[in-house]
Amino acid sequence: MPARAVGITLAERLRRELEAAIAAGRLEPGSRLDEQEIAARYGVSRTPVREAFRLLAASNLVELRGRQGAVVRSIGAHALIEMFQVMAELEGLCARLAARRASPEQLEKLQAIHQKLEQVATLRDVDLFYDVNQEFHEAVYEASANAFLADQTRKLRNQVAAYRRRVTRMPTRIADTLREHAEVIAAVQDHDAERAHRAMRDHVNLLGDNLVDFLAAFG
Repeated sequence: MPARAVGITLAERLRRELEAAIAAGRLEPGSRLDEQEIAARYGVSRTPVREAFRLLAASNLVELRGRQGAVVRSIGAHALIEMFQVMAELEGLCARLAARRASPEQLEKLQAIHQKLEQVATLRDVDLFYDVNQEFHEAVYEASANAFLADQTRKLRNQVAAYRRRVTRMPTRIADTLREHAEVIAAVQDHDAERAHRAMRDHVNLLGDNLVDFLAAFG
């Protein structure tokens, strides 16, 4: 990682690197962030590492525990369900706006990503499927044409990313995701804002058997 970057502080670059690692599941909830190891890995002093930790704490991605240092935040089941509910409404609003505003090129992009996701599903690679799934959601954010909404949705998504990855590992989740994405795309293509909102909200939220199965596997 370069020591300097135009318009981006070293601490901010470190924050982005660590946030990406948390979102990707390489740093799991409850894991300790070793200040000295991270400084050595990136060839920097401890000062920008500490500042990066403070930035991550401000985003609720890590907890600062005094002498214990920084720890990737763990989220209890009740709080996590609440966060998924809010996440579902934010994603639903993105889909609602996309149904009203998506350009033909953006609609083609959604279809292309969905086709890619169908191909990846045959590989039974959950991590790859999850990554392509994120591309689909990012495309919906883009099509919403609301940068503030997209940013807030992305921030919450990053907080629950490790747990959303767990949801993807549930037995029927990949097949359900493909079906639910198709419903979202159809609603967006039909410019049916209400249906798009409902389809995306139900896709993201934990409902019925999905909620029961998730809680059973949570511990």
